[in-house]
Amino acid sequence: MENVNSAERKLKESGIRRLAIFTFLLFTFKFTTLSYGDEVKQPNVAGQFYPGDPKELSLQVDTFLEAANPEALKGEVFALLSPHAGYGYSGQVAAFGYKLIKNFPYKTVVILAPSHSYAFAGASVYPAGSFRTPLGDLAVDSEFAGKLMNRDKEIYFEPLAFAREHAVEVELPFLQKALKDFKIVPIVMGDSTLSLCQRLAGMLKEAIGARKDVLVIVSSDLYHGYDYDEAEAFDKLTLGVVNNMDAEGLYYGLREGRLQMCGGFPMVTALILAKALGHDKVKLLEHTNSAQVTGNKIKGIWTVGYASCAIDKEEGMLNKMQKRRLLEIARDSIDNYLKTGKKLEVVESDPVLNRNMGAFVTLHERGELRGCIGNLSGTEPLYLTVRDMAVEAATGDPRFPPVRPEEVKDIDIEISALSELKRVGSADEVQLGIHGVLVRKGFNSGVFLPQVATETGWSKEEFMSYLCAQKAGLSPDAWKDKATEIYVFTAEVFSGRDLD
Repeated sequence: MENVNSAERKLKESGIRRLAIFTFLLFTFKFTTLSYGDEVKQPNVAGQFYPGDPKELSLQVDTFLEAANPEALKGEVFALLSPHAGYGYSGQVAAFGYKLIKNFPYKTVVILAPSHSYAFAGASVYPAGSFRTPLGDLAVDSEFAGKLMNRDKEIYFEPLAFAREHAVEVELPFLQKALKDFKIVPIVMGDSTLSLCQRLAGMLKEAIGARKDVLVIVSSDLYHGYDYDEAEAFDKLTLGVVNNMDAEGLYYGLREGRLQMCGGFPMVTALILAKALGHDKVKLLEHTNSAQVTGNKIKGIWTVGYASCAIDKEEGMLNKMQKRRLLEIARDSIDNYLKTGKKLEVVESDPVLNRNMGAFVTLHERGELRGCIGNLSGTEPLYLTVRDMAVEAATGDPRFPPVRPEEVKDIDIEISALSELKRVGSADEVQLGIHGVLVRKGFNSGVFLPQVATETGWSKEEFMSYLCAQKAGLSPDAWKDKATEIYVFTAEVFSGRDLD
């Protein structure tokens, strides 16, 4: 109880400080609006937090990137936690994350940052125009930003949130040196409820959809205080919660004063978003604090913690070589069966391809579905399951006439390698776009692959209702019946286009 009361006092004191800052800003800026649209947002801290001279800045960032040696990740990086202090303090730590994503083909970078100089509630989305640094201008992705606007009273454009803020700006030169041909979506978060973090994450998930070229940057430092030992302890606790992807634990830990991140609410939002999109692993790339950087660890010296983390997916079941081989087996199997009427004789020594796994094979011709058949049970080695399902998709799908030999060259093949089925208590546990779902009641059953939700844009209720009615021959609301069994599974989905 003492910790909670202490936290409440800290929050009240923080609120008083924010009110004082807010009052100061009102009188200082005299309600000056920040122009945007075709206008360029000028830098706030060039020459202070980082060099204002383009050549000096470029050389400094290049030096940081060259010195960084992050451990390579096997999955695809979806988000980075990056510090936003002066480059002399945190630039080398920030470089670890940016080195990791250097030259990745991201097209949109969403930057979630805290507000340091303007007190407000909610999240401010910069809608259009561009941001300038000494290295050039970065265009705002107005189409993406537009998907977040005018839908929630707490998510809007507040110009003063950007008027003196540095947390977005400090990330930009690193992005300019690491990536090419991309746009940004700057978002500054003020005081935020957990509900707001969840709603913003939901809107970002909807805006991202099935895109794989969106990167999220969380701009945040860690501990702020006057005790080096305390800094080490706080950062260890905070990074532990982040590592567990515990969004609620982070939120309440921040509220109660047990954890410290000045970009805590952006981090909570990013964790919720990452999990919703299937990104489930946090990797700490580098961590230090200002006392370590300066070598001054004397108690009473102001100390700030800095960390660089990456959020990605666990490594998939299959590597590129294995995927190419399965696609080759699928095409050769169809071609061989149509010519000879016999199954393809094939033997594989790869231990992964010899695992008993279920799989679906989906055929498209000129963008139109041409067949889809699968086996959920996984009673045969994966490569044989793919061989057999490819032939079935080409010749045994009752919705379509059999594929003709002359059509094979125009057929696009997609394979979904399936995890084991897991029974869940209700549809509440189904994650759209991540889980495939099997419903079963009596002798009736039906299945949808995970990509169905992404391709159709259905809500969960629509997804489950169509599954029951169209696939299982049950009433549309049968999924609500406790007698209906619901199973979920994940799928690693790939086609030749993905491997080009």
